[in-house]
Amino acid sequence: MTTLIRADRLIDGTGSAVVENAVLVIEEGKVVGVYPSQAPDSVVSPDAEILDFPGCTIMPGMIDTHVHLNMPGDGTLLETVVREPEGVLVATSAFTAQRALAAGITTVRDLGASGTTVINLQRALELGHGVGPRILSCGQPITITGGHTWYFGGEADGIDGLRLKVRQMAKIGANFIKVMGSGGGTVNTLSWRPAYNREEMRALADEAHALDRKIAVHCLCADSIDYAIDAGVDQIEHAGFITDSKGNQKYVPEVAEKLGKSGIPVTSTLAVGGSVVEIMTAKKDRTPTEDAFLERWIRMLDDNLSQFRKLRDAGVSFVAGTDAGWRFTPFEGLPLELELMHRGGMTTMEAIVSGTGFAAKVIGIDDKVGTLTKGLAADVIVVGGNPLDNLGALRDLKLVIQGGKVRSRAQ
Repeated sequence: MTTLIRADRLIDGTGSAVVENAVLVIEEGKVVGVYPSQAPDSVVSPDAEILDFPGCTIMPGMIDTHVHLNMPGDGTLLETVVREPEGVLVATSAFTAQRALAAGITTVRDLGASGTTVINLQRALELGHGVGPRILSCGQPITITGGHTWYFGGEADGIDGLRLKVRQMAKIGANFIKVMGSGGGTVNTLSWRPAYNREEMRALADEAHALDRKIAVHCLCADSIDYAIDAGVDQIEHAGFITDSKGNQKYVPEVAEKLGKSGIPVTSTLAVGGSVVEIMTAKKDRTPTEDAFLERWIRMLDDNLSQFRKLRDAGVSFVAGTDAGWRFTPFEGLPLELELMHRGGMTTMEAIVSGTGFAAKVIGIDDKVGTLTKGLAADVIVVGGNPLDNLGALRDLKLVIQGGKVRSRAQ
């Protein structure tokens, strides 16, 4: 079966120029080619299905490189989520994954879940037992005893213990390794201090790479970023500069410059603050406590956007990831993330690439998905209007295709 999708324009996810009056040809679940105006007869079978979307834009399916499928993203705290039995967490993950796919996010990378819950969901989807986005999973995020997200089961200490934990994650099927390089939102953890020392971080990276796994590190303070850079990790999540228990930040230019020179990409996760601000701003009859909460998050979001700009000026590259599931961050939130990245100084094309082709490259699947390149899986969305003019168009989904199969289509 050959499918032709026609629209006013096509963005291929590489950052190349837009193809006007585009035709995308799909066959046997893969991209055959992209053509202006008309596909040649040699690549089109007589019984080809033709899908016309005037006024619309064809794009690769979006990729969210930072989600937590166990968590519902409705404000429920981690400490409450993990009280549920494993079966509930698997079911929750299935439902949140479906929400992402319905929003045109055809691939997600889960950055930490309880036990093997998300690894099991990933396997069930690979076996064809359900419909959901492509999933990459780290299994349990590795953390110090009592560290950030310790409830998920990833506690490990000391160089020998850390090497063993990396091997255990590889054994249960983790696609990559996630490490909590500092504290975070978990109760009684210290976001303003590194969790592991330099030698421990090097051991983690060394063991991950020995097992052919990429390693991503959660960093909310300058020292944790510095240690991760020296260890040669593959990706840094958040890259915050928190200095105290109140969440105040102080930008450290020398660490930013070192990060820029390292070439290690950073996951933006601006949508955490953006979603809190959106939800609390829309809430009517806020209490004084809620007003204070909103003001604090507005300040933090502005601070994060300021640091986003400074880090980009220092040469740091950013990949799109929302932290979906955490606090109020929705699994449909990648368009918000891209809008905030644009607000932080990216062009609309740069923002789109950060959530498609560049995202696939950073997480190591650009030989499979991420761009509308011949031979890659046909993960495709069609959106109304032109997202280069307004990224809000990414919310106006007309068609979602994954691996050549239609997952949803607007009537």
